[in-house]
Amino acid sequence: MTTVGILGGTGPAGRGVAIRLASAGYDVLLGSRDVTRAEVIATSLLPRGEGVVRGATNEAAADCDFVVVATPWDSAVATVRSLKGKLVNKIVISMVNALTREGKELVPLFPARGSMAAQISFALPESRIVGAFHHLPAGHMEDLDSDLDADVIIFSDDEVALEEIATMINAMTGLRAVIAGSMSLASAIEAFTGVCISVNIRHKTHSYVKLAGLSH
Repeated sequence: MTTVGILGGTGPAGRGVAIRLASAGYDVLLGSRDVTRAEVIATSLLPRGEGVVRGATNEAAADCDFVVVATPWDSAVATVRSLKGKLVNKIVISMVNALTREGKELVPLFPARGSMAAQISFALPESRIVGAFHHLPAGHMEDLDSDLDADVIIFSDDEVALEEIATMINAMTGLRAVIAGSMSLASAIEAFTGVCISVNIRHKTHSYVKLAGLSH
């Protein structure tokens, strides 16, 4: 069974990705600095499929076939840098957004290299970085009974990695992968997450991105 490790996976966003990956048949390791917390949260997730979710350290999660970075933005680079040796030649999926709250809005911050995906790519020069899972409502992701029907915009400079992650996403209930293009789009895609969250705060809802007019 293909394994997916989620670094910092105990938060709402990481949990949502974990349960839908496991429901699609993947064996998921929910990584955390606090393995006891990860194990407790993993047992609370009940996927509907052949996959499982287990709690683990971030180090164990980094040993998986694919690795998702779901840590807070301000610890993401330090986390992946400490695991650099384990992530050589692996596809590493960044779902990290650098956002800060101002009043009732979430506004984007722009790291030195323009995006968190670019920061992670610089920290992991021997890994294959793909950006995905940025605009999804965490609550709907974790709730398998929600009517989620969302598009997941993905980007990377590695075309083969893009196709692999698109296949993974398309296997997840309620999600459709939409390949946007290269890493040059990372800043715009990540920043748009702030718009999505701010809309949801203002309208007290859980909207998500769905692109019309695509042929698939």
